[in-house]
Amino acid sequence: MKSELHVPSDLNYLNIVENWLLGCLKIQFGDSVDWSRQSSRLRLALVEAYSNVVRHAHKEQPNLPILLRVEFKERDIAIEIWDYGAGFDMATYFPPNPDDRQEGGYGWLIMNRLMDKVEYQLQVNGANCLKLEATIPELANN
Repeated sequence: MKSELHVPSDLNYLNIVENWLLGCLKIQFGDSVDWSRQSSRLRLALVEAYSNVVRHAHKEQPNLPILLRVEFKERDIAIEIWDYGAGFDMATYFPPNPDDRQEGGYGWLIMNRLMDKVEYQLQVNGANCLKLEATIPELANN
């Protein structure tokens, strides 16, 4: 199954983005997933990615669209976040040092901890793509 959502670059749409993802997950997996754990993990990764696009890539330009795409293959999920900003040079990223008490720079670290795989492609056909991948474990029988 695949689904796409086109939304403005505006944090007021965050609830719509979250509900779209949760709706797709429920359709795909039904009751076979520990929702308390999995929905929190996937929502946090998506919210971090979406808010980074709004704040940094698009720099509060709501006229620039964001394309969200989700694809399921059995228990694997791939979420793509496409933006039209200048992009981010990953060679300039250094993980934050907790001793420095810096406020920003944790998003990439958070997404990598929550997801199985995180990829970023700069300027593909005029857009940038952040891809988040994970395998959703089946609900354990008690």
